[in-house]
Amino acid sequence: MIEIEDVITQLSLEEKVSLLAGQDFWSLPAIERIGLRSLVMSDGPIGVRGTGWAPDDPSIALPSPTALAAAWDPELAETAGRLLGQESRRKGVHVLLGPTVNLQRTPLGGRHFECYSEDPLLSGEVAVGFVRGVQAQGVGTTVKHLVGNDFETDRMEVDVRIDERTLREIYLAPFERVVEAGGWGVMSAYNGVNGSSMASNGRLQDEILKREWGFDGVVVSDWRAARSTVGAALGGLDIAMPQLENPWGAALVSAVRSGEVPEEVIDDKVRRVLRLAQRVGALGDIPEMSEVSLDGDRIAHEVATRSFVLARNENFALPLEAAGLTRVAVIGALAMDARVLGGGSAQVSPPHTISPLEGLARALSGVDVEYAIGADPRPFLPALHSPTEVTIGDLSFTVDPAAVRWIGSLPGGLDKDEVEGLRLVTTYTPGEGGEHTFAVSGFGTFKLSVDGVIRYEGTLHPAGTGRADLLLSPREQRVLVELTAGVPVRIELEQTIARGAAHSVATTLGHRPPAPDEDGMIAEAATLAAESDVAVVVVGTTEQVESEGFDRKSLALPGRQDELVARVAAANPRTIVVVNAGSPVLMPWSSSVAAVLLTWFPGQEAGAALADVLLGVTEPGGRLPTTWPRAEADCPVFAIEPKGGVVAYDEGVFVGYRGWLRSGKTPLYAFGHGLGYTTWHYEEMVVNATEAVVTLTNAGARSGREVVQVYVSSSAPSPLPRPARWLAGFANVEAHPGETVTVRIPLPPRTFQVWDEGWQTVPGDYTVAAAHAVDDLRLEAPLAIG
Repeated sequence: MIEIEDVITQLSLEEKVSLLAGQDFWSLPAIERIGLRSLVMSDGPIGVRGTGWAPDDPSIALPSPTALAAAWDPELAETAGRLLGQESRRKGVHVLLGPTVNLQRTPLGGRHFECYSEDPLLSGEVAVGFVRGVQAQGVGTTVKHLVGNDFETDRMEVDVRIDERTLREIYLAPFERVVEAGGWGVMSAYNGVNGSSMASNGRLQDEILKREWGFDGVVVSDWRAARSTVGAALGGLDIAMPQLENPWGAALVSAVRSGEVPEEVIDDKVRRVLRLAQRVGALGDIPEMSEVSLDGDRIAHEVATRSFVLARNENFALPLEAAGLTRVAVIGALAMDARVLGGGSAQVSPPHTISPLEGLARALSGVDVEYAIGADPRPFLPALHSPTEVTIGDLSFTVDPAAVRWIGSLPGGLDKDEVEGLRLVTTYTPGEGGEHTFAVSGFGTFKLSVDGVIRYEGTLHPAGTGRADLLLSPREQRVLVELTAGVPVRIELEQTIARGAAHSVATTLGHRPPAPDEDGMIAEAATLAAESDVAVVVVGTTEQVESEGFDRKSLALPGRQDELVARVAAANPRTIVVVNAGSPVLMPWSSSVAAVLLTWFPGQEAGAALADVLLGVTEPGGRLPTTWPRAEADCPVFAIEPKGGVVAYDEGVFVGYRGWLRSGKTPLYAFGHGLGYTTWHYEEMVVNATEAVVTLTNAGARSGREVVQVYVSSSAPSPLPRPARWLAGFANVEAHPGETVTVRIPLPPRTFQVWDEGWQTVPGDYTVAAAHAVDDLRLEAPLAIG
């Protein structure tokens, strides 16, 4: 094995500094003479994109991180991590940029879906499972975003004010847990904390993370978060990404030579980079790894079914009995155009996507499955489903649907400086005549032609808009074209790209066939529901509502989806509502429908997993990792309004269910809630200062799984205010009908501690509760802590 200390002595200052900054969008440079290959990074919360968009090399798309947390199972998270480690190795990626353990402080957070939960213990344990799985494949992780990046508004500049106790007990806790478990990387956030930009925050990155916690991995900046040469160098940052607008390079070399930055600080950063390279097989001999061949479709399907939360199931409306069905109505724009992943860094191109309509139609082959759009919340038209030839330079390939998107490397290894445009060409045969709507969405200058007639020509972004903003907030232009049923038309979309700017592209050729107006669509859906045995309505958010780059304005479902559900439920009492959203939404109709199933962003197997759960092939295994409110005004923390560039976390430790319990208000669905297809009887619990031993019986008629949650409360006097109860541990159990099982759930020392200028155990009387949810305590036992 190469000795890292010997390697450092062989490097010039310029070479050392070169290893600390991106050489392009996704990688660090190689130094062949010391056996160092280029370290490659990739976004990867739910799939491994790689360094660019390769249409011939799609990426498995797992359910969203919030969905993974809803399974409450670190072992399942480890399996998901192993799969993405396998995917990383296949794509030549050494470091996966994730997981995200920022907390869901307010349901308005635009990136809520990419975070695990509102609880630090649950987030930390799921993250540890995921990190172990990825790193078992010899691939690094970077737990992110350290710290306080719990919202998107003004995220580049805002300063988050968090008191020390709240930092330690709530926001730093999941990061500390991952470091304790051996994580190899941490990503610093865009925002500042307590007056210092995170990329330059020596108090948090150097003093606490590296020195106090003993972290021996790398700290990499979020992309373009490092904006200070000396400040970032002295503030604990190790790698500044990407090459674009990087403050290091020659400027850092000069700072070292002038004495502003000691060379031993640079050596420590290089040591960490080389250690990471050694761990992932990019330094010296390539280590032999045991061959693995995990089935991505199977794992994506399992994570989805295990994550679905059955929030309501009146009169055992679910599971459906296929034998008793003759006609099923499937309703909603998202039933056909499933939203399987969130916007921004979480986006990948999966090998396939199974929509709810497709999944149910396959599973109910002998049943009449009818579809109605009902209400369409999408502000942009979905991509045209038609084999489309894409030409970029001298490279041509086919996509379906008609959409192109990448960040970083170009398809086929093309040189961005040689690309001046792209072209999408398809032949579309309309199934029905009338006025069809076509759309161009993305950013850039476009020309759209239908059968040789130019229908749109123009530029879809304002001058001076940054490319990152354009990727997250594209524009759309629509045109109407009269078509004849059965008569094919040639559609051509050309995009002009400024030379050198092809490192980021997002282009979609959208389409909508003739359809009734909004009132007509809802009426059509209600009529179909009334004529069917059961109505399955799929509602949810859109990329323009819930995505990286901006926060939500409201928790209401976009468009007229609430009205749609109400009309359908009035027409058919057997209405099942499937909520396709990554974070909480308001459900004013919840008490008037037979069942509510929360499916998050369910990944590429969405429809197949949904069919299995609705038909009882498998049980919905999810429990809520976050609280779902009845009304926005009930949320203990809601608005995201920087004042003078500052957001103050004045609620302290009372985040999520802790805040709900203090407020005394009752949410629609509480933290930990989730129903299954069997019932459980909690028999006995024995507790001591280190564990709770819980015995329970499956009292129902079906095999099932239960998430046993342990909460602790205290009547002991404390120098600091404490929540009414807090999650101390959890475990999954499975049992056949009538079977009794016992599970041992550790109670870590932190259960009984608060931060008060250090971790302090609070002696006194505690109550330990075994629960089905934070508001559904099944067994209680007293415990005295000395």
